Amino acid sequence: MRIIITGGTGLIGQALSVRLVSEGHEVLVLSRSPARAPDALAGVQVARWDARTAEGWVRFASGADAIVNLAGASLATRWTPHSKRVIRESRLNAGRAVVQATAQATSKPGVVVQASGAGYYGPRGDEALTEEAPPGPGFLGQTAVAWEASTSPVGESGCTQPGSRHIVIRSGVVLTPKGGALPRMMLPFRFFVGGRLGTGNQWLPWIHIDDEVRAIQFLIETAAASGPFNVTAPKPVTNREFSRVLGQVMHRPALFPVPSFVLQLLLGEMSTVLLDGQRAVPQNLLDLGFTFRFPDLEAALRDLLD
Repeated sequence: MRIIITGGTGLIGQALSVRLVSEGHEVLVLSRSPARAPDALAGVQVARWDARTAEGWVRFASGADAIVNLAGASLATRWTPHSKRVIRESRLNAGRAVVQATAQATSKPGVVVQASGAGYYGPRGDEALTEEAPPGPGFLGQTAVAWEASTSPVGESGCTQPGSRHIVIRSGVVLTPKGGALPRMMLPFRFFVGGRLGTGNQWLPWIHIDDEVRAIQFLIETAAASGPFNVTAPKPVTNREFSRVLGQVMHRPALFPVPSFVLQLLLGEMSTVLLDGQRAVPQNLLDLGFTFRFPDLEAALRDLLD
């Protein structure tokens, strides 16, 4: 297969690229700074793009088996009006660029995989959330709605040929020691001051990095796959349980909770990412027959950390 990945220098993009190349697929990563592409992308073709238009890469999109759109500014920053605008616009600009490239391609890509997140559902307490659940309010939920819609036109029929298959991946917290949330979660435990965040009752939709990239590849290769998919482990846990298991795996106590008001003071509105959870379950993936290598949190953390 020939696969284009936007945002391919990020955590998920790198892992996905490495897996696909190891299996003999041709991978093109689009980057604003190809010269600074990480060493992990050795063997991957890296091309320049402006993250806003299809200029310079339409020829690659034509006849591609898949475009995986992971591009977007990080959520891990204090949400000021400016940073919220950057977060939203970076996602919408990348989505429009993918639509533009697909529209101009002489041969449509087979499938477009659009990134999103479990934050789409907003804070829903203990409600089990399948892909049929409606979106939630607030910045995170509404940004996810717009992000998903940014590439939905690729599924529409063109004048002379059908549109591309359109898939949305609503990822949970992707666990890997190489970056993202897990190293930050581990830090207080290293100093014996780890514990739950807030009440600890909020749900944490997590997934092992290997299952994340395996699921994306599975969806690309499965002709019946279209629409939204919760890319989360089938056994979500509460933050309290996650902290307990992480401490157990690291041989550290989980006795020092961080009060909600402290996180709100430190992080402002972005604290909702940590304090409001989603009990997302990957119903559509399971229905298609996807098998998770790491459905249980303890086994996942031991694989990543031992």
